Amino acid sequence: MQSNTLRLLMPQWQGGNNPPYSFGAKLLRWLAPDPGDMPEIEVPVEPYGGKELPLEDGVRGRTVLMRQLHGCTNIINEYQPDRIIMFGGDCLVSQAPFAYLNERYDGKLGVLWIDAHPDISTPEIHKHAHAMVLGNLLSGGDPGFAAQVKRPLYPGRVIYAGLQKPGIREQAEMNNLGLTQVVDPKEAERTSKTVLRFIEDHRIRQLAVHLDLDVLSPNWFRSLLPSEPIIKSFPSALGEMTLQGVRRLIQDVSRKTDVVGLTIAEHLPWDAINLHNFLGSLPIFEG
Repeated sequence: MQSNTLRLLMPQWQGGNNPPYSFGAKLLRWLAPDPGDMPEIEVPVEPYGGKELPLEDGVRGRTVLMRQLHGCTNIINEYQPDRIIMFGGDCLVSQAPFAYLNERYDGKLGVLWIDAHPDISTPEIHKHAHAMVLGNLLSGGDPGFAAQVKRPLYPGRVIYAGLQKPGIREQAEMNNLGLTQVVDPKEAERTSKTVLRFIEDHRIRQLAVHLDLDVLSPNWFRSLLPSEPIIKSFPSALGEMTLQGVRRLIQDVSRKTDVVGLTIAEHLPWDAINLHNFLGSLPIFEG
């Protein structure tokens, strides 16, 4: 009997306008446990061709991102899974699986968003679509991407963990969307109590977890955007959590409710990327 869990690899880089996200997604999938009898599909993503992504109605690379979103949605609809594991890629890869799962579970999906950043930007706030994904799922974000979500998430069933203090415009957008459940990094690292109480109070039977690896502290985990060797300073807030804290949190919620979705996004293994590029530069590999 075939597993009802679908594993997806979506090496999408355009949402963050950062080609190394593609390699990071593929390595992430390789590092994950063997899929066993779970079907595993790679979502087609256009590779980096050396050209700057166009700015289209306030979003960098809108056309290609929309095409890839539709491709992912079509794959999910073909398999009709009960659970989805997504290896990304930039954070926008969560849109198709989370939208599907909320439909699948009659609009009652709970969401645990483990991220240093709120991901509710609009094109007026940010031009990169990976910063808009949760907003899209809540009928905010970018109107074009939000229109692809047939059944928006209910904001009262969404909780952040590890979120850094949002900027003024981001906080205003969070208020507009009704996002009030936030566990700061220090508490999330120490205990799961608030998240577990949230699950119990809202009677969440199915939960999807979005894990942006930038929730982790670059002091403890180096495969992150701010750890890029050429970056001298980083314009966004840095994560503060550890792998141990995130592991405990996901294990705890998995004992409390049915985790039906997991996205892992924004893996940037700089040493592996640099070694890959180095090996590709050696003439002997050209045959």
